[in-house]
Amino acid sequence: MRDAATWFGNYSRDHQNETNQLIHWICVPAITWTVVALFWLIPVPGWLGRPGLWAVLAMFLAFCFYFYRLSRKIGIAMAGAFIILALVTDSLYRNIGTSGLLWSAITVFVVAWIGQFIGHRIEGRRPSFLTDLQYLLIGPAWLMSKALGRFGAPY
Repeated sequence: MRDAATWFGNYSRDHQNETNQLIHWICVPAITWTVVALFWLIPVPGWLGRPGLWAVLAMFLAFCFYFYRLSRKIGIAMAGAFIILALVTDSLYRNIGTSGLLWSAITVFVVAWIGQFIGHRIEGRRPSFLTDLQYLLIGPAWLMSKALGRFGAPY
């Protein structure tokens, strides 16, 4: 089982170019939001809960991966990010409705992935997730580890 240093070291090797890194700072959070939004839109039976239940469950499972497999600091920081994403998504859901949220999420998803592939074209390396799908979870945590480091709280 890989530890955080191994995950982040491997991910960093595919993200050396400053332009690619900048693109990731924009696109990875955008893609993370779109995943939350798309899970938010999966219908929830009334007896089971309210809209957003599947998104909260997905965020909880991701939190468990971060907290138990990477580090507690990353897990807690990502939980904070997930809370913000849930609040934003719920607000959008209430204000623009199901169809507005769906089309917003699809649009952001497509544009952000185009940005990611442009970044990797500039980098000259394939996206990490093409070698291991778990890197789809590592991207947001890698950025969070960088943010924590900037605030003097390394993971």
